Amino acid sequence: MPETRRHFPLRSAGQIIGDVMEMIGRYRVTGKIGSGSFATVFEGYDDTLQVPVAIKVLSPAWATNEDVRTRFLAEARLLRQFSDDRLLRVFDIGTTVSGQPYFVMELANGGSLENLRRRPVQPGIALRLCAQAARSLTLLHKKHIIHRDVTPGNVLLMNTAEGTRVLLADLGVAKSLLDEHHDEMTGGTPAYMALEQARGSQLDERSDIYSLGCVSYSLLTGHPPFPVKTIQDVLSRNPMIGPVPIAARVGAPAALDTFFDSVLSPDPNRRPQTAERVAEILDELADRMGGNIRIANNSAYVARPAPALAPATPSPPTSPPGPAIPADTPGRVLNAYLGQGKYAPRKSKETHQIWFWVWVIASTLALGGLAWWVTVVFLSG
Repeated sequence: MPETRRHFPLRSAGQIIGDVMEMIGRYRVTGKIGSGSFATVFEGYDDTLQVPVAIKVLSPAWATNEDVRTRFLAEARLLRQFSDDRLLRVFDIGTTVSGQPYFVMELANGGSLENLRRRPVQPGIALRLCAQAARSLTLLHKKHIIHRDVTPGNVLLMNTAEGTRVLLADLGVAKSLLDEHHDEMTGGTPAYMALEQARGSQLDERSDIYSLGCVSYSLLTGHPPFPVKTIQDVLSRNPMIGPVPIAARVGAPAALDTFFDSVLSPDPNRRPQTAERVAEILDELADRMGGNIRIANNSAYVARPAPALAPATPSPPTSPPGPAIPADTPGRVLNAYLGQGKYAPRKSKETHQIWFWVWVIASTLALGGLAWWVTVVFLSG
């Protein structure tokens, strides 16, 4: 039976109904990736070019709001300015039959750092990925653009034949520093937001650097550095209390705690002043921790032998480290971390055999002991 397709007004975020393939422009919707306050992102397929895509559609509730609509389309046009593969590429811009603007992007097949954050990640590799995110930020900052919402969910991974690409996504609240108009919109996510951003102060690149520090801390520990959920929490938190030290817990040099003390400082002047410097620091730390991974879009990083470290006796980590990923094997990143596909951990045949013989020997000893006890009791009686 041939499949039936129809164009539809996206009244409720464009659900796929029964066997009918919903269409956005020329793109067939195959699933829903996620929703935010202003938009929904769908997984789709371009039947003309025969490639999977991601489609970001403005929510119907905001489709008639000219300010939001303008900002939404500005994000697409901003991404179109960049040809570098450190930012998500935009292929097409359009409007649905119900008047909702959308734009079509490449589909990141490796998920995001948010996926990794919820599982044990080898610390060195976590830092290497964050170093690449810092280099993506550098691209924006060189164009005098600040992101204003750097979170684990906005750092995407793309597995390719050349290795893993690290991409920065969601420029919905990005702002040009050349725009002299003071934007009253706070934007951002409180758990990853610098104090000056929560206050609505004039921002520069260092607020993004703070957010990236939060992302790095979160990827190593599974949670943001400070227990804040709202902007009011950010404003009321004692800024003199720094992040909990974690270097010993993750088996890292003490320099890691020094880095977090500076990058998460409430004073922007105490933070690293450029995203490129953050990338250098994270790469140096990853070198010392064995964080080699094949990065497809990393012209700045060349794997170097780790320098000798002074003997240390760090306290054991609270959870086992994530699996080491061979640097010369592309495409293993998420599968190895998430325990999926052919890289999922399995008990070997030898392991099962060992436990079988342990059980046999233990059972034999137990039966022998029981027989001896019965004999002693019988003779003594």
